[in-house]
Amino acid sequence: MNDSSTTNLSSLDAPLDTNNVAVDAMIESARNTLSIQAKALASLANQVTAEFPKAVRMILSSEGRTIICGMGKSGLIGKKIAATLASTGTPSFFLHPGEAFHGDLGMIQPQDILILISYSGETEELMRLLPSLKSFGNPSIAIVGNMNSSLAKHCDCALDISIDREVCPNNLAPTTSTTMTTAMGDALAVALMECRHFQPQDFARFHPGGSLGRKLLTRVKDLMHSKNLPVCTPDTSLKEAITVMTQGRMGVVLIQEQDQLQGIFTDGDLRRAMLKDSVGMIDKTMSELMTPNPKTINENVMIVEAEEQMLRDKITLLVVTNDDDKLAGILEIYDR
Repeated sequence: MNDSSTTNLSSLDAPLDTNNVAVDAMIESARNTLSIQAKALASLANQVTAEFPKAVRMILSSEGRTIICGMGKSGLIGKKIAATLASTGTPSFFLHPGEAFHGDLGMIQPQDILILISYSGETEELMRLLPSLKSFGNPSIAIVGNMNSSLAKHCDCALDISIDREVCPNNLAPTTSTTMTTAMGDALAVALMECRHFQPQDFARFHPGGSLGRKLLTRVKDLMHSKNLPVCTPDTSLKEAITVMTQGRMGVVLIQEQDQLQGIFTDGDLRRAMLKDSVGMIDKTMSELMTPNPKTINENVMIVEAEEQMLRDKITLLVVTNDDDKLAGILEIYDR
């Protein structure tokens, strides 16, 4: 067996289930990578200067969109930054520098602001764009790893993401530098959110399809069952009520008289009633068997409040009423 002190990831040609040393090497590699990245992030925090609040103020004062531009890995991170900004209150989109040079510069409006990303600060595609961007007069922010680079010097503001080296063993593949770029983009987004007092409700407006958006934007009336409700009167016999309950397919029947909700009778109530006294039970009326004053909720209440009430009261169904306290529907826990 190889000595663990000399084993590295090159021994992965051995079967993993019999080569514990190779597995240990992979674990050690991952831990080493994450530790280096964490140290680089801690160092990046100390590199934040007055240029950062300057960049935030530039974006806040802009009446247009924040346009992110970068090539290669910087471009991929730029797309993420643009998406984060757009979803947190800063209108933003990504502009590919190659496409920009062939007509997409027309997307840039006079009131827009640009964030140009290049770790070296000398990316050819961005350098070719600088004369046009300068002629447009749009304010620009550079995210660079070299504060003496051409990009840093020609932009109105420059954010330093420099690192000692990439975590890549060859110091070639963008690894630590892309982590720093992502982190700086997140820092900008968070600062802008704080300046705008961006709240969960605002976030939900831009994420209506997500779980948070659904909870914060959806009301009870949007999800409740309102058609063909299983309703009967207090004089309805249990036999007839079972038919109504079966047709309703919700395991419940609502008892109502003169448009006023009187009570509720569930399939659980049915089982308990039959176990208690099956003889003659079938002919008893709902007025004798129903649960009066059932739990209700207004149709305009947010679904998150309805969910909390169901969980608190340990129930799976709520009777929904309108502003006139009239029956409006039924909300089941499965509808959330």
